[in-house]
Amino acid sequence: MNAKLTDYKKLYDDCTLCPRDCHARRTSGQKGYCKENSRLVVARAALHMWEEPCISGSRGSGTVFFSGCSVGCVYCQNHNIADGTAGKIITTERLSEIFLELQNKKAHNINLVTPSHFVPHIIEAVNSSRKNGLNIPIVYNTGSYEKPDVLGLLDGIADIYLPDLKYMDSNISERYSNCKDYFNFASKSISEMVRQVGECEFDSDGILLKGVIVRHMMLPGYLEDSKNIIRYLHETFGSKIYISIMNQYTPLNNVKKHPEIDRKITDEEYKDLINYTISIGIENGFLQEGETQSESFIPEFNCEGV
Repeated sequence: MNAKLTDYKKLYDDCTLCPRDCHARRTSGQKGYCKENSRLVVARAALHMWEEPCISGSRGSGTVFFSGCSVGCVYCQNHNIADGTAGKIITTERLSEIFLELQNKKAHNINLVTPSHFVPHIIEAVNSSRKNGLNIPIVYNTGSYEKPDVLGLLDGIADIYLPDLKYMDSNISERYSNCKDYFNFASKSISEMVRQVGECEFDSDGILLKGVIVRHMMLPGYLEDSKNIIRYLHETFGSKIYISIMNQYTPLNNVKKHPEIDRKITDEEYKDLINYTISIGIENGFLQEGETQSESFIPEFNCEGV
């Protein structure tokens, strides 16, 4: 993908921004696999207190939730925006203004949630807002079903990457996200993220300024795949990244067709994974204790701040 800056929006003409390669003519109004055309749609822009401590800090992360998603997990906890049924159409100029408004609210960073299918708009908005005084880190918060060459367009745009690594087993990724090749793309994409931003750097208050935090949310009944993921991350990246192990999986109505995951994670499952993580020598990490705040993963998508 060799688009010049002025050509970025042409990437919507025959869309291959994500591994789905759906070739949707998004600039002509056709919606891609992501459920969106080339019109920029945002569902929420507000301070968010429930990310990892080094992201949310004491003042909050300036989260911008984009509508649509190229992964489409059956258990999605933000399904009403992932399926493109929530959000407001805005211009790139308005997105740039939103970034500055969140900075004025003292956000520690700008946190772009599910941004992959709007990369051309994001590049333009970040460049514009930086010219107008934006000076806090940009967080690219993704499910990781990405193309490394598209991520390459974000070199110098993103300061922090917050990717998921959902699955290693291709049968599991095919069953729950309809992408048998998930790990192939996600692993290469995370490598590209680490190449771009390097090791984690924090300010004097412990707020992350640049680096990669890889998230893994456990699914019920798939402890072994979770262990394989944690081991892979440790063996591949060592101390270059932080790993965030999440127990917040919540079975909503959309998983009734998959009864094997229609339950929460047990304390025993999560404790087993944490003990394994410690046993293989991982020190740079985050875990979740007790009942997870519902706000942390199912905020109200009422177009606040948009």
